[in-house]
Amino acid sequence: MKGIDSMDTPALVALLADLLRSKQLMMATAESCTGGLIAGACTDLAGSSDWFERGFVTYSNEAKTELLGVDAALIAAHGAVSEPVARAMAAGAVAHSRAQLAVAVTGVAGPNGGSAEKPVGTVWFGWSVGGQLRTERRRFEGDRAAVRAATVHYALQNLVHLIRNPSQ
Repeated sequence: MKGIDSMDTPALVALLADLLRSKQLMMATAESCTGGLIAGACTDLAGSSDWFERGFVTYSNEAKTELLGVDAALIAAHGAVSEPVARAMAAGAVAHSRAQLAVAVTGVAGPNGGSAEKPVGTVWFGWSVGGQLRTERRRFEGDRAAVRAATVHYALQNLVHLIRNPSQ
């Protein structure tokens, strides 16, 4: 991801906006641990209504099911912080919006709630780009604010990368 590694979040959003406008695409977000911070970063940029369709803040398991169509049995089987749920959230954000692509995040921002299997800082990402679903697990260090900020940045950074390189 040369070039975008050193960009701050507002610069990433500006680049994302240019990419989406040039391709006439709309995006949606499905957020749990970030509580709408990705949508907030996107809509901080004036004119974002050209490319930002909507954001889903699905903090509870019920919200993931009701708003995004995530199967409650999937959450029960794998937990909210899991690859299958991140994948379903990204797919659900596209299915329940007019957007063509989406980013989803679900994680443990802390300071509590972690476990040996899913320690504080664990985040699952889901991206739906070009009809393809991709997921990734990351672990970020720091306090709650640091984990959430790193999650926003990484989600946007990889969305830019996937739009530029849809086959990767």
